[in-house]
This record gives sequence, C-alpha cells and structure tokens, in this order.
Amino acid sequence: MVTRSGPGAATTGKHPVRTAAQVVGAVFVLVGLLGFIPGVTSNYDTMMFAGHESEAKLLGLFQVSILHNLVHLAFGVAGLVLARTVSGARAYLIGGGAVYLVLWLYGLVVDHSSSANFVPLNGADNWLHLVLGLGMIALGVVLTRRPADRR
Repeated sequence: MVTRSGPGAATTGKHPVRTAAQVVGAVFVLVGLLGFIPGVTSNYDTMMFAGHESEAKLLGLFQVSILHNLVHLAFGVAGLVLARTVSGARAYLIGGGAVYLVLWLYGLVVDHSSSANFVPLNGADNWLHLVLGLGMIALGVVLTRRPADRR
C-alpha cells in the first residue's frame, strides 16, 4: 500500500490514525470479553443485565454489568470497522472520545445508587472515562493534523 504524506513523498504502510483506531477498538473488544470471565471479573455471580445493583467488577475495580460489557464489545467492533478508512478512524476516535467525556460528566452528576445509573458506573469508571475521552480525541486530532506548509 502506498500513501502520500506530502507533495511527491510516497511511503508504504497504513495511516497512523487507522492503526490507533484499530488498537483502541481491539482493546474495547478485549475489555468486553474479559467482563464475562469469572476471576478477571470479581463478584461475577452478582452480575446483572443492567443497573447499579451489579457488584461485578472488572479487575476488581471497574463496575460492570452484562449491558456494560455488551456496550464495550459493540464500541470495539465499531472501531475496528471504522478503522478501515482514515476519515472513519478519525471520526471514531474524536466522536468516541466526545461520547466518553459526556459519559464522564454523567457519571459525576448521577447518584451511583439510583436507577439512573443503569450502565453501571463507579468512581473508577468515571476517571477512566475522562482519560479515554481526552486520549481518544487527542489521537484523532494529532494523528490527522496536516503539517504546516514549508515555504
């Protein structure tokens, strides 16, 4: 595969933003699968489909439910599919990052013991969502930034 990175410059390989989206997507698929594995997920026997009552925790830290795991799987598959093009990869990283920032804000304002916490979220999830949101947006922007014209 030959790509153009500047006037007259040809390089072989895949665009870095596509690789980043594939890696992020694959990690989400892995996290979604790990959420269904007893031992990796503590208190597995308390896992519910949705809601804050689920006491299951991925890696003993991040509160999960069946719905939460399915969302991770779907989000990961979306990343793998969108990574087929530069524009799709960029949209996945920036759009997905924005979704995670909104989810972070939601997690900060929702009462974790209320029915509004249907995903479910806990404090560890909230801060991970902030890091994911900022990181994904940064990847999407930085990896697709065009170099300034050199005169």
